[in-house]
Amino acid sequence: MDLKFTPEEQAFREQIRAWVAENLPKDISHKVHNALRLSKEDLQRWARILGAKGWHGWAWPKQFGGPGWNAIQKHLFEEECALAGAPRVIPFGPVMVAPVIMAFGTPEQQQRFLPDIMSGKVWWSQGYSEPGSGSDLASVKTKAERKGDFYIVNGQKTWTTLGQFGDWIFCLVRTSNEGKPQTGISFLLIDMKSPGVTVRPIITMDGAHEVNEVWFDNVEVPADQLIGEENKGWTYAKHLLAHERTNIADVNRAKRELERLKRIATAEGVYTDTRFRDEIAKLEVEVVALEMMVLRVLSAEKSGKQSLDVAGLLKIRGSEIQQRYSELMMLAAGPASVPCIREAMEAGWQGDMAAGAFTAPLAGTYFNMRKTTIYGGSNEVQRNIVAQTVLG
Repeated sequence: MDLKFTPEEQAFREQIRAWVAENLPKDISHKVHNALRLSKEDLQRWARILGAKGWHGWAWPKQFGGPGWNAIQKHLFEEECALAGAPRVIPFGPVMVAPVIMAFGTPEQQQRFLPDIMSGKVWWSQGYSEPGSGSDLASVKTKAERKGDFYIVNGQKTWTTLGQFGDWIFCLVRTSNEGKPQTGISFLLIDMKSPGVTVRPIITMDGAHEVNEVWFDNVEVPADQLIGEENKGWTYAKHLLAHERTNIADVNRAKRELERLKRIATAEGVYTDTRFRDEIAKLEVEVVALEMMVLRVLSAEKSGKQSLDVAGLLKIRGSEIQQRYSELMMLAAGPASVPCIREAMEAGWQGDMAAGAFTAPLAGTYFNMRKTTIYGGSNEVQRNIVAQTVLG
Protein backbone atom coordinates (compact mmCIF):
# COMPACT_ATOMS: atom_id res chain seq x y z
CA MET A 1 0.00 0.00 0.00
CA ASP A 2 1.53 3.30 -1.14
CA LEU A 3 0.32 6.33 0.81
CA LYS A 4 2.50 8.82 -1.08
CA PHE A 5 0.88 11.18 -3.56
CA THR A 6 1.94 10.80 -7.20
CA PRO A 7 3.39 13.74 -9.19
CA GLU A 8 0.03 14.02 -10.96
CA GLU A 9 -1.77 14.23 -7.63
CA GLN A 10 0.68 16.83 -6.35
CA ALA A 11 0.06 18.87 -9.51
CA PHE A 12 -3.68 18.59 -8.90
CA ARG A 13 -3.14 19.84 -5.34
CA GLU A 14 -1.26 22.87 -6.64
CA GLN A 15 -4.08 23.68 -9.07
CA ILE A 16 -6.66 23.51 -6.30
CA ARG A 17 -4.47 25.60 -3.98
CA ALA A 18 -4.03 28.32 -6.60
CA TRP A 19 -7.75 28.41 -7.42
CA VAL A 20 -8.78 28.62 -3.77
CA ALA A 21 -6.23 31.37 -3.09
CA GLU A 22 -7.65 33.40 -5.97
CA ASN A 23 -11.36 32.81 -5.30
CA LEU A 24 -11.82 32.45 -1.53
CA PRO A 25 -12.95 35.86 -0.18
CA LYS A 26 -10.39 37.20 2.29
CA ASP A 27 -13.01 38.37 4.77
CA ILE A 28 -14.42 34.84 4.95
CA SER A 29 -11.05 33.14 5.45
CA HIS A 30 -10.21 35.71 8.15
CA LYS A 31 -13.35 34.75 10.03
CA VAL A 32 -12.59 31.03 9.72
CA HIS A 33 -8.98 31.34 10.90
CA ASN A 34 -10.04 33.48 13.88
CA ALA A 35 -13.19 31.51 14.81
CA LEU A 36 -15.48 34.46 14.10
CA ARG A 37 -19.14 33.83 13.49
CA LEU A 38 -20.04 33.05 9.88
CA SER A 39 -23.36 34.40 8.64
CA LYS A 40 -25.71 32.62 6.28
CA GLU A 41 -24.57 35.07 3.61
CA ASP A 42 -20.90 34.10 4.19
CA LEU A 43 -21.67 30.41 3.89
CA GLN A 44 -23.83 30.77 0.80
CA ARG A 45 -21.41 33.17 -0.87
CA TRP A 46 -18.71 30.51 -0.73
CA ALA A 47 -21.20 27.81 -1.77
CA ARG A 48 -22.17 29.85 -4.85
CA ILE A 49 -18.51 30.44 -5.76
CA LEU A 50 -17.95 26.68 -5.64
CA GLY A 51 -21.20 26.07 -7.48
CA ALA A 52 -20.25 28.38 -10.34
CA LYS A 53 -17.11 26.26 -10.80
CA GLY A 54 -19.10 23.02 -10.51
CA TRP A 55 -17.35 22.14 -7.26
CA HIS A 56 -20.07 22.57 -4.63
CA GLY A 57 -20.77 18.92 -5.37
CA TRP A 58 -17.06 18.10 -5.50
CA ALA A 59 -17.69 14.42 -4.73
CA TRP A 60 -20.34 13.99 -7.43
CA PRO A 61 -19.85 11.90 -10.58
CA LYS A 62 -19.88 13.65 -13.95
CA GLN A 63 -23.25 12.21 -14.91
CA PHE A 64 -24.86 14.39 -12.24
CA GLY A 65 -22.87 17.53 -12.99
CA GLY A 66 -19.92 16.92 -10.69
CA PRO A 67 -16.20 16.98 -11.56
CA GLY A 68 -15.91 13.18 -11.43
CA TRP A 69 -12.82 13.25 -9.23
CA ASN A 70 -11.38 10.09 -7.74
CA ALA A 71 -11.11 9.55 -3.98
CA ILE A 72 -7.60 11.06 -3.75
CA GLN A 73 -8.60 14.20 -5.65
CA LYS A 74 -11.63 14.70 -3.40
CA HIS A 75 -9.39 14.43 -0.34
CA LEU A 76 -6.87 16.91 -1.71
CA PHE A 77 -9.63 19.38 -2.57
CA GLU A 78 -11.05 19.17 0.95
CA GLU A 79 -7.61 19.54 2.52
CA GLU A 80 -6.62 22.60 0.51
CA CYS A 81 -9.94 24.31 1.22
CA ALA A 82 -9.64 23.66 4.95
CA LEU A 83 -6.04 24.83 5.23
CA ALA A 84 -6.82 28.01 3.27
CA GLY A 85 -9.57 28.93 5.72
CA ALA A 86 -12.58 28.11 3.58
CA PRO A 87 -15.80 27.50 5.49
CA ARG A 88 -16.84 23.92 5.86
CA VAL A 89 -19.44 23.27 3.18
CA ILE A 90 -22.82 22.74 4.86
CA PRO A 91 -23.12 19.00 4.17
CA PHE A 92 -26.88 18.42 4.25
CA GLY A 93 -27.40 19.17 0.56
CA PRO A 94 -24.28 18.19 -1.43
CA VAL A 95 -22.84 15.52 0.88
CA MET A 96 -25.90 13.87 2.42
CA VAL A 97 -29.21 14.14 0.56
CA ALA A 98 -27.68 14.45 -2.94
CA PRO A 99 -26.12 10.94 -2.92
CA VAL A 100 -29.50 9.53 -1.79
CA ILE A 101 -31.29 11.32 -4.65
CA MET A 102 -28.64 10.08 -7.09
CA ALA A 103 -28.88 6.48 -5.89
CA PHE A 104 -32.62 6.12 -5.22
CA GLY A 105 -34.42 9.13 -6.70
CA THR A 106 -36.32 9.16 -9.99
CA PRO A 107 -34.83 10.94 -13.03
CA GLU A 108 -37.43 13.68 -12.49
CA GLN A 109 -36.33 14.12 -8.86
CA GLN A 110 -32.69 14.23 -9.90
CA GLN A 111 -33.39 16.91 -12.51
CA ARG A 112 -35.52 18.88 -10.08
CA PHE A 113 -33.26 18.93 -7.01
CA LEU A 114 -29.63 18.30 -7.93
CA PRO A 115 -28.90 21.46 -10.01
CA ASP A 116 -30.04 23.76 -7.18
CA ILE A 117 -27.93 21.82 -4.68
CA MET A 118 -24.87 22.14 -6.91
CA SER A 119 -25.42 25.87 -7.41
CA GLY A 120 -25.54 26.55 -3.67
CA LYS A 121 -28.82 28.42 -4.03
CA VAL A 122 -30.96 26.06 -1.95
CA TRP A 123 -30.25 25.37 1.72
CA TRP A 124 -31.11 21.86 2.91
CA SER A 125 -31.71 20.72 6.48
CA GLN A 126 -31.77 17.27 8.05
CA GLY A 127 -34.86 15.88 9.81
CA TYR A 128 -33.72 12.70 11.54
CA SER A 129 -33.54 13.13 15.33
CA GLU A 130 -36.64 13.46 17.48
CA PRO A 131 -37.16 13.75 21.23
CA GLY A 132 -36.47 10.17 22.30
CA SER A 133 -35.16 9.13 18.85
CA GLY A 134 -31.50 9.97 18.45
CA SER A 135 -29.11 7.07 18.02
CA ASP A 136 -32.17 4.80 17.85
CA LEU A 137 -33.58 6.27 14.66
CA ALA A 138 -35.81 3.25 14.13
CA SER A 139 -38.08 4.65 16.85
CA VAL A 140 -39.03 7.84 14.94
CA LYS A 141 -42.65 8.82 15.49
CA THR A 142 -43.21 11.69 13.03
CA LYS A 143 -46.11 10.31 10.99
CA ALA A 144 -46.86 10.64 7.28
CA GLU A 145 -50.28 9.42 6.17
CA ARG A 146 -51.05 9.02 2.45
CA LYS A 147 -54.12 10.93 1.31
CA GLY A 148 -54.48 10.74 -2.46
CA ASP A 149 -51.58 12.58 -4.10
CA PHE A 150 -50.24 13.89 -0.78
CA TYR A 151 -48.76 12.78 2.49
CA ILE A 152 -50.05 14.52 5.61
CA VAL A 153 -47.13 14.92 8.02
CA ASN A 154 -47.45 15.46 11.77
CA GLY A 155 -44.72 15.35 14.37
CA GLN A 156 -41.52 16.94 15.59
CA LYS A 157 -37.83 16.88 14.73
CA THR A 158 -35.13 18.30 17.00
CA TRP A 159 -31.47 19.35 16.99
CA THR A 160 -31.97 20.49 13.39
CA THR A 161 -28.68 22.22 12.65
CA LEU A 162 -29.13 25.66 11.03
CA GLY A 163 -32.73 24.75 10.28
CA GLN A 164 -33.64 28.44 10.61
CA PHE A 165 -32.01 28.94 7.21
CA GLY A 166 -33.54 25.87 5.56
CA ASP A 167 -35.41 25.99 2.28
CA TRP A 168 -35.96 22.20 2.18
CA ILE A 169 -35.62 19.40 4.70
CA PHE A 170 -35.22 15.66 4.16
CA CYS A 171 -37.06 13.66 6.80
CA LEU A 172 -37.46 10.16 8.10
CA VAL A 173 -41.19 9.66 8.69
CA ARG A 174 -43.28 6.74 9.86
CA THR A 175 -45.66 5.43 7.21
CA SER A 176 -46.44 2.06 8.80
CA ASN A 177 -46.52 0.43 12.24
CA GLU A 178 -46.52 -3.11 10.85
CA GLY A 179 -43.58 -5.44 11.43
CA LYS A 180 -40.18 -4.28 12.67
CA PRO A 181 -39.80 -0.55 13.37
CA GLN A 182 -37.24 -0.20 10.56
CA THR A 183 -39.67 -1.48 7.94
CA GLY A 184 -42.23 1.29 8.45
CA ILE A 185 -40.01 4.31 7.73
CA SER A 186 -40.06 6.41 4.57
CA PHE A 187 -37.80 9.18 3.24
CA LEU A 188 -39.58 12.43 2.34
CA LEU A 189 -38.37 15.74 0.90
CA ILE A 190 -40.34 18.64 2.40
CA ASP A 191 -40.47 22.30 1.41
CA MET A 192 -39.91 24.21 4.68
CA LYS A 193 -42.10 27.05 3.43
CA SER A 194 -45.10 24.71 3.45
CA PRO A 195 -48.03 25.73 5.68
CA GLY A 196 -47.80 23.95 9.02
CA VAL A 197 -43.96 23.89 9.26
CA THR A 198 -42.70 25.78 12.34
CA VAL A 199 -39.04 26.26 13.29
CA ARG A 200 -38.30 27.06 16.93
CA PRO A 201 -34.79 27.97 18.07
CA ILE A 202 -32.76 26.10 20.67
CA ILE A 203 -30.18 28.52 22.08
CA THR A 204 -26.95 26.81 23.12
CA MET A 205 -24.69 27.67 26.09
CA ASP A 206 -22.60 30.10 24.07
CA GLY A 207 -25.68 32.09 23.14
CA ALA A 208 -25.67 30.85 19.56
CA HIS A 209 -28.70 29.87 17.51
CA GLU A 210 -27.29 26.79 15.82
CA VAL A 211 -29.93 24.13 16.40
CA ASN A 212 -33.71 24.05 16.28
CA GLU A 213 -36.93 22.18 16.81
CA VAL A 214 -39.02 21.70 13.66
CA TRP A 215 -42.73 21.02 14.02
CA PHE A 216 -45.07 19.60 11.39
CA ASP A 217 -48.79 20.27 11.82
CA ASN A 218 -50.86 18.66 9.04
CA VAL A 219 -48.23 19.54 6.45
CA GLU A 220 -49.20 18.51 2.91
CA VAL A 221 -46.29 16.96 1.02
CA PRO A 222 -46.77 15.93 -2.62
CA ALA A 223 -46.33 12.18 -3.01
CA ASP A 224 -43.78 12.71 -5.79
CA GLN A 225 -41.40 13.98 -3.08
CA LEU A 226 -41.08 10.49 -1.64
CA ILE A 227 -37.63 9.05 -2.34
CA GLY A 228 -37.69 5.45 -3.50
CA GLU A 229 -40.35 3.14 -2.15
CA GLU A 230 -42.66 3.70 0.78
CA ASN A 231 -41.45 1.94 3.95
CA LYS A 232 -37.93 1.50 2.53
CA GLY A 233 -36.53 4.70 4.03
CA TRP A 234 -34.34 2.84 6.52
CA THR A 235 -32.21 1.57 3.64
CA TYR A 236 -31.78 5.09 2.28
CA ALA A 237 -31.05 6.47 5.76
CA LYS A 238 -28.16 4.03 6.24
CA HIS A 239 -26.75 5.05 2.85
CA LEU A 240 -26.82 8.67 3.96
CA LEU A 241 -25.38 8.06 7.43
CA ALA A 242 -22.25 6.49 5.95
CA HIS A 243 -21.58 9.82 4.20
CA GLU A 244 -22.37 11.80 7.36
CA ARG A 245 -20.10 9.79 9.64
CA THR A 246 -17.16 10.01 7.26
CA ASN A 247 -17.78 13.74 6.95
CA ILE A 248 -17.80 14.20 10.75
CA ALA A 249 -14.21 12.85 10.93
CA ASP A 250 -13.04 15.99 9.06
CA VAL A 251 -9.31 15.36 9.40
CA ASN A 252 -8.55 18.44 7.32
CA ARG A 253 -10.24 20.81 9.75
CA ALA A 254 -8.42 19.04 12.59
CA LYS A 255 -5.09 19.83 10.91
CA ARG A 256 -6.04 23.49 10.57
CA GLU A 257 -7.26 23.74 14.16
CA LEU A 258 -4.10 22.03 15.41
CA GLU A 259 -2.11 24.93 13.97
CA ARG A 260 -4.49 27.39 15.62
CA LEU A 261 -3.97 25.60 18.93
CA LYS A 262 -0.21 26.12 18.56
CA ARG A 263 -0.73 29.84 17.82
CA ILE A 264 -2.92 30.25 20.90
CA ALA A 265 -0.48 28.35 23.12
CA THR A 266 2.39 30.49 21.86
CA ALA A 267 0.50 33.77 22.32
CA GLU A 268 -0.58 32.77 25.82
CA GLY A 269 2.96 31.75 26.83
CA VAL A 270 2.22 28.09 27.57
CA TYR A 271 3.89 26.53 24.53
CA THR A 272 7.18 26.55 26.42
CA ASP A 273 5.64 24.42 29.16
CA THR A 274 6.96 20.91 28.51
CA ARG A 275 3.90 19.11 29.84
CA PHE A 276 1.49 21.23 27.83
CA ARG A 277 3.60 20.80 24.68
CA ASP A 278 3.51 17.04 25.29
CA GLU A 279 -0.30 17.17 25.18
CA ILE A 280 -0.15 19.03 21.87
CA ALA A 281 2.29 16.43 20.56
CA LYS A 282 -0.05 13.60 21.58
CA LEU A 283 -2.90 15.31 19.76
CA GLU A 284 -0.74 15.79 16.67
CA VAL A 285 0.07 12.07 16.65
CA GLU A 286 -3.67 11.30 16.83
CA VAL A 287 -4.39 13.66 13.94
CA VAL A 288 -1.65 12.03 11.83
CA ALA A 289 -3.02 8.57 12.72
CA LEU A 290 -6.52 9.66 11.64
CA GLU A 291 -5.09 10.99 8.40
CA MET A 292 -3.30 7.70 7.79
CA MET A 293 -6.57 5.85 8.32
CA VAL A 294 -8.29 8.12 5.80
CA LEU A 295 -5.44 7.61 3.31
CA ARG A 296 -5.65 3.83 3.73
CA VAL A 297 -9.32 3.96 2.78
CA LEU A 298 -8.53 6.23 -0.17
CA SER A 299 -5.70 3.96 -1.30
CA ALA A 300 -8.03 0.95 -1.27
CA GLU A 301 -10.65 2.85 -3.28
CA LYS A 302 -8.05 4.03 -5.77
CA SER A 303 -6.78 0.50 -6.37
CA GLY A 304 -10.30 -0.86 -6.73
CA LYS A 305 -10.09 -2.97 -3.59
CA GLN A 306 -13.00 -3.26 -1.20
CA SER A 307 -12.11 -1.10 1.77
CA LEU A 308 -13.31 -1.91 5.26
CA ASP A 309 -16.53 -0.27 6.36
CA VAL A 310 -14.79 2.15 8.71
CA ALA A 311 -17.18 5.12 8.57
CA GLY A 312 -18.08 4.53 12.22
CA LEU A 313 -14.43 4.26 13.23
CA LEU A 314 -13.58 7.51 11.43
CA LYS A 315 -16.51 9.18 13.19
CA ILE A 316 -15.32 7.98 16.62
CA ARG A 317 -11.75 9.16 16.27
CA GLY A 318 -12.56 12.36 14.40
CA SER A 319 -15.15 13.51 16.94
CA GLU A 320 -12.88 12.75 19.90
CA ILE A 321 -10.06 14.72 18.29
CA GLN A 322 -12.37 17.71 17.80
CA GLN A 323 -13.22 17.61 21.48
CA ARG A 324 -9.57 17.35 22.46
CA TYR A 325 -8.28 20.31 20.45
CA SER A 326 -11.12 22.51 21.73
CA GLU A 327 -10.25 21.46 25.29
CA LEU A 328 -6.54 22.24 24.85
CA MET A 329 -7.32 25.64 23.30
CA MET A 330 -9.42 26.55 26.35
CA LEU A 331 -6.73 25.33 28.74
CA ALA A 332 -4.08 27.31 26.88
CA ALA A 333 -6.02 30.55 27.07
CA GLY A 334 -7.03 30.11 30.72
CA PRO A 335 -9.33 32.91 31.95
CA ALA A 336 -9.25 34.56 28.51
CA SER A 337 -11.25 31.63 27.12
CA VAL A 338 -14.32 32.42 29.21
CA PRO A 339 -15.68 35.80 27.92
CA CYS A 340 -18.18 35.48 25.11
CA ILE A 341 -19.42 38.92 24.08
CA ARG A 342 -20.03 38.37 20.39
CA GLU A 343 -20.25 42.05 19.48
CA ALA A 344 -16.99 42.86 21.25
CA MET A 345 -15.31 39.83 19.76
CA GLU A 346 -16.30 40.71 16.21
CA ALA A 347 -15.18 44.30 16.74
CA GLY A 348 -11.71 43.01 17.64
CA TRP A 349 -11.75 43.86 21.34
CA GLN A 350 -10.95 40.37 22.59
CA GLY A 351 -7.89 38.33 21.85
CA ASP A 352 -4.77 39.18 19.90
CA MET A 353 -5.99 39.24 16.31
CA ALA A 354 -2.63 40.44 15.02
CA ALA A 355 -0.96 37.36 16.46
CA GLY A 356 -3.72 35.17 15.10
CA ALA A 357 -4.58 33.85 18.53
CA PHE A 358 -8.02 35.31 19.14
CA THR A 359 -8.88 33.15 22.09
CA ALA A 360 -12.48 34.00 22.94
CA PRO A 361 -14.97 32.33 23.14
CA LEU A 362 -13.09 29.09 23.55
CA ALA A 363 -15.17 27.95 26.51
CA GLY A 364 -18.32 28.16 24.38
CA THR A 365 -16.61 26.18 21.63
CA TYR A 366 -15.51 23.57 24.16
CA PHE A 367 -19.05 23.04 25.42
CA ASN A 368 -20.44 23.04 21.89
CA MET A 369 -17.99 20.31 20.86
CA ARG A 370 -19.38 17.97 23.53
CA LYS A 371 -22.08 17.08 21.01
CA THR A 372 -19.71 15.65 18.39
CA THR A 373 -19.56 12.24 20.06
CA ILE A 374 -23.38 12.08 20.12
CA TYR A 375 -24.69 13.32 16.77
CA GLY A 376 -24.41 11.19 13.65
CA GLY A 377 -24.78 8.13 15.87
CA SER A 378 -23.35 8.17 19.41
CA ASN A 379 -19.81 6.85 19.76
CA GLU A 380 -20.93 4.11 22.14
CA VAL A 381 -23.25 2.74 19.45
CA GLN A 382 -20.58 3.16 16.78
CA ARG A 383 -18.11 1.12 18.85
CA ASN A 384 -20.61 -1.73 18.94
CA ILE A 385 -21.06 -1.51 15.17
CA VAL A 386 -17.30 -1.49 14.56
CA ALA A 387 -16.88 -4.48 16.88
CA GLN A 388 -19.49 -6.45 14.91
CA THR A 389 -18.67 -5.43 11.32
CA VAL A 390 -14.92 -4.74 11.36
CA LEU A 391 -13.49 -6.87 14.16
CA GLY A 392 -15.97 -9.73 13.67
